[in-house]
Amino acid sequence: MTAPYDDADGLVRVYPADAATERPTPALVWAHGGGFVAGDLDMPEADWVSRAFAARGVTVVSIDYRLAGGGCRYPEPSDDVLAAWRWTSAHARHLGVDPARIIAGGASAGGNLTAGAVLRALGGAAPIPAGVLLAYPTLLAVQPAPDPALRAMLDANPAADRFGPARVRAMYEDYLGGPVDDAPLPAVPGRATPADVAGFPPVLMVNGEADELRVSGEAFAATLAAAGVPVIVVTEPGTEHGHLNRPEEPAASATVERALDWIADLPPRPTSVPAAAGADAGAHDRT
Repeated sequence: MTAPYDDADGLVRVYPADAATERPTPALVWAHGGGFVAGDLDMPEADWVSRAFAARGVTVVSIDYRLAGGGCRYPEPSDDVLAAWRWTSAHARHLGVDPARIIAGGASAGGNLTAGAVLRALGGAAPIPAGVLLAYPTLLAVQPAPDPALRAMLDANPAADRFGPARVRAMYEDYLGGPVDDAPLPAVPGRATPADVAGFPPVLMVNGEADELRVSGEAFAATLAAAGVPVIVVTEPGTEHGHLNRPEEPAASATVERALDWIADLPPRPTSVPAAAGADAGAHDRT
C-alpha cells in the first residue's frame, strides 16, 4: 500500500489499495464509531480497518466527520458522510476506483451515520453506494429489550453490558441536541418502515455477540428484508461491542475477511449521479 494521504480539505484520509492490485479497485467510504462525540482517524477502528482493507485491494476513504457537541448536532456529521461519498464518486478516476463499486460503511455510531446517509441519498442527496457495510451499528434511540438469551449473556458479563436504554437515549439526545421523539428518520434509521428503505443497496451487517446494540441492528435488518433488500446479518462469535477497535482480537480480522468476500460478490451499481442533489436541503459539502 502506498502512504495514506488527506484530501477534500481534510474531510477524508485516503488509503490507496495495494500497489499490486489491478485498477480500478472497489472503494470503501468508511465512518468510525465513538458515540457521535468521540473517535478520530487514528483509532484502530478507522486506521487499522482502513489499512486492512487497502492491503487486500480495496481503496479506503476514511471520513473525519464532525463530532457532536460544541454546537455541532445532526445533520452536520451526516452532511460530512454525504460529502465524502460525493467527493469519492467525483474523484473515482483519479483515485483508481471503479465508480460502480463504491461501498459505504461504518461502525457503531458510524454505522448509524452510514445508514442514515443512505436514506438521504435515496432522496437524491448523493450517489447511492453499491453496498452498505454496517459493523455493530446503533440504529434506535429507544431500543427494544434484548431477548432472554442476550439478556443472560449480558448479565454474565457486566463489562459488556454498557448500552442500556438510558445511556443509548442520552447518546442520541446529545447527537440531536434535544429529545428523540421528533428526530428526523435519518438520525434514527432503525425507525424506518419497509417503504422508507425501498431501493436501499445490499447490506452486510456484522454485530457483536454480547452487545445490546445488536437489538437495533437486527430490527433494522428485518425491515430491510421485509422490503426485499438483500441483507446478510452475522453475529461475530465471542465478541463484545467494538471488536474492530481491538485488532489484536481474532474477530477483527474475521470481520474484515467476511466483508472482503461480500464485496467481491457484490454486483456493480449503475453510476448515474442523482440530478436532484438539492432535494435534501440538509446536505452540503464541507469541502
